[in-house]
Amino acid sequence: MGVVLLGPAPSPAADPCPPSMAPIPGGRYRIGAAGRLPEEAPASVRLQPFCIGRTEVSNRAFAAFVAASGYRTQAERPLPQEQFPELSAAERRPGSVVFRPPSPGEPLEELSWWHWVPGADWRHPEGPGSSIDDRLDHPVVQVSLADAEAYAAWAGAALPSETQWEFAARGGLRDRAFSWGDRWRAGLANTWQGEFPVRHTADDGFTGTAPVGSFPPMATDCRT
Repeated sequence: MGVVLLGPAPSPAADPCPPSMAPIPGGRYRIGAAGRLPEEAPASVRLQPFCIGRTEVSNRAFAAFVAASGYRTQAERPLPQEQFPELSAAERRPGSVVFRPPSPGEPLEELSWWHWVPGADWRHPEGPGSSIDDRLDHPVVQVSLADAEAYAAWAGAALPSETQWEFAARGGLRDRAFSWGDRWRAGLANTWQGEFPVRHTADDGFTGTAPVGSFPPMATDCRT
């Protein structure tokens, strides 16, 4: 998932939110879904009106932030020696985890498809040799919570709460597993299709990230 920004509460003006943000009305809403995990059970929440980014933050936007502020993401810095005294300097090199599907016949172990790659960061999402030059309009990845908060502060915004994010992401649909209903439908979001984590059929046209705004928003009313 990419970074999405939260803006100020909408004003009574005709255009209540910045053009890059969508207004979400205040009221009592239902989040969660019945019949799934206990922690996902439906709950009624009350939200004040807010504005939320229409898309994830793109590599292009994040690059503008870095150019203006000189910010270095956590993946671009060595792990602090005082926090990881048991690691050698080589083991504390800047880097991040990268998803790699298991090879045919390779035994599957929980989370074995994630690999630590020195040199992986937002500019090099898959590690040295990879680039975002042809992905400037894709969502920025390989950023931490601290990095996202730094970007949001620079942009004069904030990060949405879990409740705000879920309500906005559901597109207004109540008591459904997905923002379009209960039945899975490929092509409405950039998701894995096929046998995870071995085979991805890319039925939605994207093997990795997709340019921001590639999929239409859902828009129905779910107030209770």
